[in-house]
Amino acid sequence: MTTLQPKTNDARLGGIAILDYGSQTTQLIARQIREQGVYASLYHWDMPEEKIREFAPAALVLSGGPDSVYGENAPILPNWVLKSGLPILGICYGAQLLAYTLGGKIVGEGHREYGHADLTIRKTDNPLFAGIPPTTLPVWMNHGDRIEGVPAGFEIIGSTDNSPYAAFGNHQRRIYGVLFHPEVQHTAFGGALLHNFAVEISPIEPCWTTGLMVEQMVENVRQQVGDGQVVLGLSGGVDSLVAATVIHRAIGDQLTCIFVNNGLMRANEPEEVVTTFRAINGPNLIAVDATEKFLDALAGVTEPERKRKIIGELFVRVFEEESNKLRDVRFLAQGTIYPDVIESAAKERPGAHVIKTHHNVGGLPEDMKLELVEPLRYLFKDEVRRVGMELGLPEAMVWRQPFPGPGLAIRCLGEVTFERLEKLRAADLIFRQEMNKLGLLRETAQAYAALLPVKSVGVMGDQRTYAETIVLRAVTTDNFMTADWAKLPYELLGRVSSRIVNEVKGVNRVVYDVTTKPPATIEWE
Repeated sequence: MTTLQPKTNDARLGGIAILDYGSQTTQLIARQIREQGVYASLYHWDMPEEKIREFAPAALVLSGGPDSVYGENAPILPNWVLKSGLPILGICYGAQLLAYTLGGKIVGEGHREYGHADLTIRKTDNPLFAGIPPTTLPVWMNHGDRIEGVPAGFEIIGSTDNSPYAAFGNHQRRIYGVLFHPEVQHTAFGGALLHNFAVEISPIEPCWTTGLMVEQMVENVRQQVGDGQVVLGLSGGVDSLVAATVIHRAIGDQLTCIFVNNGLMRANEPEEVVTTFRAINGPNLIAVDATEKFLDALAGVTEPERKRKIIGELFVRVFEEESNKLRDVRFLAQGTIYPDVIESAAKERPGAHVIKTHHNVGGLPEDMKLELVEPLRYLFKDEVRRVGMELGLPEAMVWRQPFPGPGLAIRCLGEVTFERLEKLRAADLIFRQEMNKLGLLRETAQAYAALLPVKSVGVMGDQRTYAETIVLRAVTTDNFMTADWAKLPYELLGRVSSRIVNEVKGVNRVVYDVTTKPPATIEWE
């Protein structure tokens, strides 16, 4: 697994190794620690010690996960972890695993705790909570078991009504456990807690910067590719744009970008992508119109996972077809980012549960002949944008709202046809136009229209109609792993609704989605 680890033998700079037990928010731990200026890298919990030692970590974090310590084939704490003498922080399942392994008591049935909880800090002088107000803190819980007894030598640091040992530690051994998730936005002072562990308790010199991140990505690409030729699937979004720029900086004209118009893009986008990208980056660009191929392949398909896999495989086939016209192409580059990997439960995260398959992760054919180059694979969207600004890309492109790889196919619920896509394109354009007038496209992380295969009765011009429904979705988020629905002005929603039902034939009802993530996802499919 390629990481972004700094090239150093100095343990003060080596960063933190996170042992991944399969939580959907594991990478948020790395993201939050990187926010403190400390590099953090993920490793599957049972990766050999020598592989992790190559990273020369100065501390360890044990992530959460979906298992119970008493479950059959439950992940365990590797023997070397406690013997390492390194500072250790266990989170959720990681905390339970620490307590269980060291002789504490874990209780299962009837002790679930999900969502908001209030944490009372019991030891205000504990360094894990240094600088955090000695009061009751809102925290985010997501566990089915709880700790009912800490190991000998450990003290209670914090508790909730449902979890008497919600935080515990042994400062002499520099081992701590928290049942809550400090990495998520819903936990107050979570970043401060991780800072205390990474910088004060460990301690590690906070020297990890976006500039270093770019340098390491460029070096990784050079090492992987050598003198090989690379093709990149350009979508026009920030992820593929930043990936292309990183790769182009690393290998120059060895990169050829292939833009596929799959007929599933938003209004006017194919033309904008080609024109803008050539003006910005200037690498070789091949534009292919494959609209008919994609719509033929999707004919009659309504199941969302099947849509994603069809689109993912066809993308690769088109890439292979075009790359075969080039000489000695060995690599396929993609703008894959970490939320894609997490939700698709990629092969390096075998303990994770699949949320939905992303076409660039789980939808790739097993017999694909090209080797993948994915410089952004372990970055979050905000990190990608910081990298884009570091690379000097135009702000308008860096802050362009993300658009899913499968495009409008997963926003056109039910069967994907040209007529339904045109209907959706028109409604989506209206929504984005009205949002842009108020400057809300920058304030929201993602805003779009989706077409539902739901018809309802309406009245237009004193005549009965029976037409489809448009749902509007707008969310705010920093990391795309959790999200809140945007509180858009009623006047805006009313104006958008009026325009859509008047201007888009075949739509007579508009609704607004007010569901957070979780339990929903940002996209409808």
